[in-house]
Amino acid sequence: MAASNYSLKVNRDLLDPNFESYRLSLDAIPTYSVELDAAVEEVKLKDSQYTLEHMRAFGMYNYLHLDPWYEDSVLFVDCKGRVLSLTVTLDTALGKPREVHCLTSDPGQGDNQLCASLSLTSATWAALSDGAGRLYLLRTGKRGDSSHIKWEPLFSEDTGEPFIILHSVSHVQEGVHTMEVLLLRIQKDLQESKGSGFSVSLEWISVANTAGHGLEKKYEVRKRRVLKGKSVPHYAAVEPKGKGLMVASEKPFVFTHVDGRPVEQADSEPMEVEKTDHIYFWLQTAEDVTLCVRMPEGITKEAVQFKLTADTVSIGVQGFPAVLEGQLYAAIDPEASTWIIQNHKSLEVTLQKRSEGPMWPELVMGDRRGEYVMSSEQAALLQERLTCLTSEDLNGNPDVDKPPCNTQELEDCDVFPEDSFSLTHFSGELLKPTQVVNLGSNQYLFTVDVNPCDMPCLCLRHDVDALVWQPRPDHPSNVWEHIATFNALGYVQASKRDKKFATCAPNFSYASLCECLRRSFVYRQPSPVETVLFNRKQGRQIGQVAKQQVASLDTDKPILGFRATNERLYILTSSNLFVLKVNND
Repeated sequence: MAASNYSLKVNRDLLDPNFESYRLSLDAIPTYSVELDAAVEEVKLKDSQYTLEHMRAFGMYNYLHLDPWYEDSVLFVDCKGRVLSLTVTLDTALGKPREVHCLTSDPGQGDNQLCASLSLTSATWAALSDGAGRLYLLRTGKRGDSSHIKWEPLFSEDTGEPFIILHSVSHVQEGVHTMEVLLLRIQKDLQESKGSGFSVSLEWISVANTAGHGLEKKYEVRKRRVLKGKSVPHYAAVEPKGKGLMVASEKPFVFTHVDGRPVEQADSEPMEVEKTDHIYFWLQTAEDVTLCVRMPEGITKEAVQFKLTADTVSIGVQGFPAVLEGQLYAAIDPEASTWIIQNHKSLEVTLQKRSEGPMWPELVMGDRRGEYVMSSEQAALLQERLTCLTSEDLNGNPDVDKPPCNTQELEDCDVFPEDSFSLTHFSGELLKPTQVVNLGSNQYLFTVDVNPCDMPCLCLRHDVDALVWQPRPDHPSNVWEHIATFNALGYVQASKRDKKFATCAPNFSYASLCECLRRSFVYRQPSPVETVLFNRKQGRQIGQVAKQQVASLDTDKPILGFRATNERLYILTSSNLFVLKVNND
C-alpha cells in the first residue's frame, strides 16, 4: 500500500483577515531569578561534528524541559549530572531546584559526548540519556512541588553510541506496560559518497514489563526499529498507543532495520502516487471550470454516478468506488453546472464558479491525480507578467519601471523550505508511510505540548500567520487538525536574525521568541482595549489590540533553555533560571 497525499485543512474561523499589527507595549514583564548551585554546561561541538545537521540537533538543543503533567514545573540537568526540578507556585518566593536523580556517569567527558537529554514519558515515568550512549527509564512517582521522591531507574542499557531523546510515551497494551522511546543519532555513513558523509538515524525502541502480575517489575527491550534519513527532523513523535510515528523533515526517512534485520525496500511503491497517470484534466476561466474525467470505454449515462453540491463533487461508476471525490477549492453553482459523456470514454463536467474572477490553484483539495491545462491566452498573459522578472544579467537595467528580480534583495521571510520538506505518518506495523503532507511552502516554527495525553503539536508558517496543528492519528479523515493561529507571527519571526528558540503557551494566549543572548519577545493574542481607539486611515473604532512586549535579562550568558506555560516564561542560562510572569491568571 503506497502513501496517500494529504493536505492540511485550514480552519478559516481561526483566521483574522482584519489583523493589522502588534502594538509595542512598554509594560514591564515581572522577572525573577534563581541562581544555580552548579552550572548547566553547554556541550560544545567537536571538530568532527562540523555539519549543519550536527548544529541543528545538538548545537540548538533546548536544555530546559517542561513537565506537561504538572503545571509550572521545569527540569534540567547540570554539569554534575544531577536532574533538578523546580515547581513555581509563588514568583516572589522561588525556592532552589531540588535534585530528583543523579547520573552515575560524569557528563561532559568523552570525545563523542553529547548533552544529557530528558523526556517526561508519563505522569509517573521519565526517559533519560547521559549523553554518552546510555538510556535510563525511571519511575518518578507523582512529580510536582509536594513530591520529594527520588527517581528509581528500572531499566538501563548502553546502546554503544551517543544519542539524544526526541520523544517518549507510555501505554498499556494487552495488560502489559510498555514505553516507546525515540532516539536520534548522527552517524558517519561510509556509503555516502556525496554531501556531508553523515546520515541521520532515528531508533524507535519499545520497552515492556516482562514480569507477570504481582511479581517484581522487569523491563526489557521488546522491539527495535531504525529509520534513516539525510536531515535532522524538525518534528518527530510516537503515537500515544505506540502504533505509529510522525516525522516532519526536509529529507524523507525510511525504515531500514527491525530487531537488527534489514527491511526490504520496494523502490517503486513509495513513488506510486506520483507515477500514476492523470485520471482527469481541467482548465478554467474567470467564470467557470471545465473538467474531463477518464471513464471505462463504452460508459453510458445510466452507469454514471454523479453528485454535486456547492462545495463538493463525487464522480464514479455504478457499483465501484468513486473515481474523483472531495471538497472543491471554492464554491460553485450546482444548478448552473452540467455534465456530458464524450466519445463514450470520458465525462466532461462544466462547473459554474459562484465568485467570478479568482483563479483556482487546484480543483479538489489535496487531490494530485489531475493535470491543469492552461489555455494559450492564459499562457501568453502569464509570460508577459513574468518577463520583467527574467534576465541574463543579475540586474540588467535598474532604471526601468519594472527591474528584474534581484535575489540578493530577498528577505529571510521570503525564503521557503525545500520542496521535499514533508510531514509523514509511518505505520509501526507496515513499516511504511501511510500519509504524506508536502510542506514545501510551510516553514516549521516550533513544537509545543498542549495536552500531555495527545501527541505534541507543531506550529507551521502559512503565508504570514503561524498555525498550530494537533496530530490526531485516530481520525483518518482529519489527521492534522488546525487548532490555533498566531496572527502575522510567521512574518514577524523571520525578521529576528538572532532567534534561537520559539514557543507558545499551551492555552495559546501568547507566543514567544528568544535570541541567543538576553532578549525575549512576547506576542499576545488580541484583547479588548479599555480606552476608545480609532483607526485614522479607515475611520473606524478599534475594539481589540495585540500587544508585543520585550524583556531583557540581566545576564551576559547565552540562553540554553526556553519554555512557556500559561502564566510564565522560563529561560535557562548556565548560571541562572529566570522566571517571567507573563499572565496573572
